[in-house]
Amino acid sequence: MNGPQDAGGRMGFGPVEAEVDEPVFHAPWERRALALNVAAGAAGQWTIDQSRHAREDCPPADYYSFSYYQIWMRALENMLVERGLATRDEIATGQMQQPLRAGITPLAGDRVADVLAAGFPYDRDPKGQAPAYPLGTRVRTRNLQPRGHIRLPSYCRGKVGEVTTIHGYHVFPDTSAEGDKSIAHWLYAVTFQARDLFGDRAAEGDTVCVDLWEPYLDAE
Repeated sequence: MNGPQDAGGRMGFGPVEAEVDEPVFHAPWERRALALNVAAGAAGQWTIDQSRHAREDCPPADYYSFSYYQIWMRALENMLVERGLATRDEIATGQMQQPLRAGITPLAGDRVADVLAAGFPYDRDPKGQAPAYPLGTRVRTRNLQPRGHIRLPSYCRGKVGEVTTIHGYHVFPDTSAEGDKSIAHWLYAVTFQARDLFGDRAAEGDTVCVDLWEPYLDAE
C-alpha cells in the first residue's frame, strides 16, 4: 500500500538525524510496549507481515505525529480487538473482563528468552526451483500499486537495477500479510544507481540496494 510509511525519497521530511549514543528505549513505557508486542505475537494469531501492515495502516496524521512505539501500540490494540483477544473496554481499563478463548496459551516470562532465541524462520525450501534472475541480471521493477501490503518501495517502482545478491527462498510478505505463510519466492538484493531513482540531486556514483522478491521484477 502507498501508506505513510513509504516516505523514502519524498521531499519535505528533512534529513535523517542520527542520535548520538541513542538509548535502546527513551522511556520505561517503551520497554513495556516491546514486551507486550512480543508476548501477544507469541500467541500465533498473526504473522510478522500482518503486524507490520497493521502499523503501516495507521492514519497518516497519526503515523507522522506518533513516536515509534506509539505506532506499535496502536497497531497491537487494533489486532487484539480484531482477533477477539481483547475488547476496547479492556484496553482502556487495563483489566481483563473475559478469559482468553480456548487454544491460546499466554507466553510465560520464563519462556521469553528461549522463544526469542528460537526465532520464527521465514526461509523455505525451493524444492528444486531455481531463481529466475542470476547474479548480474538487469531487471526492471514492476509499477505495482496494491491496496494491501507490499515491500516494494514506491521510489524504485518502474526502475532498472542489477541483481547483486540472491538471499534465498523466503515467505512472500504480500500474502503473509493476509495470513498465508505457505507462499514463498526468491529474494534478491537489487542495486540501483541513485540518480536513476532520485535524479541529479543524488550524488553521481552513489548506489541504492533494495531487497526485492521475484514477483516484483521483470527481466530488462
